[in-house]
Order: sequence, then structure tokens, then C-alpha cells
Amino acid sequence: MTATADAEAAANELTPLADYLGSVLRRLRALPPLDLDLTQAHGNVLAEDVVAPHSFPAFDQAAVDGYAARWEDISPGGRGVGYVPAQPGGPGGRAVRLNVVGDLGAASWRPVRLTPGACFSVAAGAPLPITADVVVPVEWTDQGMAAVEIHRVPKRGYGVRRAGAELPAGTLLARAGTYVSPALVAVFAATGIGHVVVRPSPRVVIVATGDELVDVGRASQPGQVVDANSHALTAAAAEVGAHAYRVGICDDDPEGLRGLLEDQTLRADLIITTGGTGTGPGDMVRRILSRREGGRAGPVTFTEVALYPGTALGFGTVGAEEVPVVCLPGDPGAALIGFEVLARPAINLLAGAEPVFRPSVRAHLLETVSSPGGLREFRPAHVAERRGGGYTVQPLSGGPFTLSGLAEANGLLVLGERVTTAAAGSTVDVLLLDRRR
Repeated sequence: MTATADAEAAANELTPLADYLGSVLRRLRALPPLDLDLTQAHGNVLAEDVVAPHSFPAFDQAAVDGYAARWEDISPGGRGVGYVPAQPGGPGGRAVRLNVVGDLGAASWRPVRLTPGACFSVAAGAPLPITADVVVPVEWTDQGMAAVEIHRVPKRGYGVRRAGAELPAGTLLARAGTYVSPALVAVFAATGIGHVVVRPSPRVVIVATGDELVDVGRASQPGQVVDANSHALTAAAAEVGAHAYRVGICDDDPEGLRGLLEDQTLRADLIITTGGTGTGPGDMVRRILSRREGGRAGPVTFTEVALYPGTALGFGTVGAEEVPVVCLPGDPGAALIGFEVLARPAINLLAGAEPVFRPSVRAHLLETVSSPGGLREFRPAHVAERRGGGYTVQPLSGGPFTLSGLAEANGLLVLGERVTTAAAGSTVDVLLLDRRR
């Protein structure tokens, strides 16, 4: 049998990525809802529909600084009380002059009524006098104090915001599953909502394993590898919206690992480990968490998935609370790709967020690439919008294992299990990555 045939036979024994993800995500449930004060709700996902208890605006109000008036007193086609005929020998046309009978600010609360030929000086946000149906902007007048002359007449209703014009009471403001953004917080507050029921942001604990690991601040040398993974995965979990906690490095000590994971179940909704998922002599995580005890399977199942890079992934639960645990490979590139395809959807599902996967686009491939047969490859790439519509995607050098490529990428080029070569000019799938600058 040739090397190619051996590779294809091995790939046929792997679990398709879609099947694996489906089996994992079906075991997860969104976290129980919490009633949170509005100031704490941002960044969470609503667990219930939210309906406006009150209208917005709550009362008729001025939308601009100016003079609140009756339109019939200033209308160009009328002869209201404010109409003043042009003087003989003076400039042509007509003038509009009204008596200013008071000032209204945003804090004014006593109801007042306009009489014919009168107006109020008003600030934006001030309640409108009864019978007022127009606000003349300050700059359209001579800005008089006892009386004002209007140089330009607006249309009826200009500068006026009617009660409930934007959001009447009873309006559905947001459905369950909606992300609570700063603007949505403002909408809730403006309509009188002080608490909302949300799915809490998951608490995610990240543990790096391996005797070879040393903390950051030094260079790797033979027998020592700087722990990049726990820092990167903590940042990745925080980017999704989780409360991320980096525990640090755990040596390949069976009792130490068991004890650490047991302790973390008290503060975690999800635990992510990195390293030790393979079948080599130093892969302690797989050996410990998959061990059968009392005739029962271990708490975590490790699966060879048709994924490149990093085929070995683990998922299960630990502790009496049965906290979900995701086990990712130790190679930094494979760990970050594993986070994207497995841990990120798990965090979104726990948070009640939809969709759980990143958005994707179809893009025009700018360079021919090869891919290992039988594996679904995720390769760092740069995606750009084309003039006239559509997208182009440029694979970044070095392939999926390179950290520099992942750091530069704003997308992940996805090549399916049956793809061994994707030609330049073909159309491919690309996951869009968040890159907040």
C-alpha cells in the first residue's frame, strides 16, 4: 500500500468534524437565566422577550432649541395673529412676530398653554406647551426675548417629538437571544426598564498542561516551552464574551491534575485544557481523563476528528457538578483552531447566543493551495471585499500551524475533507474573524 493510500485509509477512520460538533453541542444547555440590573446587563444575551412598559418619548417635547408656537400663527398662507404686513416703502414680503411669554427647559414640569400670537422659548427636550405644534429653530429668528421675529417659517410639526412617536408602550423592544448592546441598554432605560432577564456570561477556566511548560517572560530552550496557549485561549474566551480565568500551568501529575480540575468546577461553567490530547508517552491529560474506573468510561472522551491542524480533541464533564470540559491540543496553532471550531461554539451556546458559529462568506481564491485529503482544513487568510461586490481571499504563508499567520489573519479559509487542491479563481468558504482595532 502506498503512502497516499495509507493516509487516505487513516483519514477514513476519523470522525467528520460536523458529526463531532453536533454530538458535543447537543450535550450542552444554555446557563440558567438571571435577573440583572440594567447596568450589569451589557454583553449578555436576553433570556426573555422585552416589551416597553412606557412610551418613548414619554411626553410631547421640543426636538431643537427654539420657539414653540402654533403653526396657524406663523403659516405663510394664513393671516394669523403673528402676521405683520410689510411696511410702505419697506422690503417686500411679510414678517411674523410673536410675543415670548416664557421659557421652558428640560426640567420644566408645569403644564402651560399657548394663546394666539404667543410663543415660548424652549430648549431641546423641554415639554411642549399645550396647542403648540411647531418649534422654530433659534437660528431662523432674531432671537428676541420679549418678542421674536421669525425670518423663516418651518413646516407644521417641525422640531416636535410626540409622545410615543418612536416607541409606543407595548412595543416589542428585543426578542430572547438578542445581545444586549449599549444602544439597547439606552432603549430599555428610556422606556422605564431597570432590570432584564439574561443568560449570564459563562465563566471559563483555562489550564495549560505539560512538564515542559514555563511561564512567559523567558525564551524557550531544549526541554522548556513557553506557555503561549493559556494566555492566548484566555484572550480568545474573553473575546467571545466569557468571564475568562487563566489558572496557569499544571504539571503532568495525575493527582495534581485531578485535584486542580475538581477545584475549578466550583467557579467554572466550562473548563478548557490545552496539551496532552494525543496518544504519546507524555500525553497525560488523555491518559487521566479517559481512564475507565469501576467498569465505566472516563469522564472525557477523546476523539480523532477529521480536522487540520490538530485531530485529537476531548470533551466530557468533570466533578460532581458535571462541568463541561474541552481538551485542545498543545501546539499553539492547533489550540487556537480547536478553540474556534469547538470551544467558541460551546461558549456561545452556554451564553444563549445565536448563531453559535462565526459568520462566513464565499470568496474568490487568489492563490492555488493544496490540502491534506480526508481532513477539513482551517487556514489563516486575509479576506477583502471586491469592488462591485463579493470577496477575495489570500491564504497567508506558512499554513495553519504558524502563529504569525493567525495573528495577521482576518479570516480562516475552510477546505473540505474531499479537497486536496483548490485552484486560484475557485470559490471557497471563509470564516470571518473579529479584529477590533
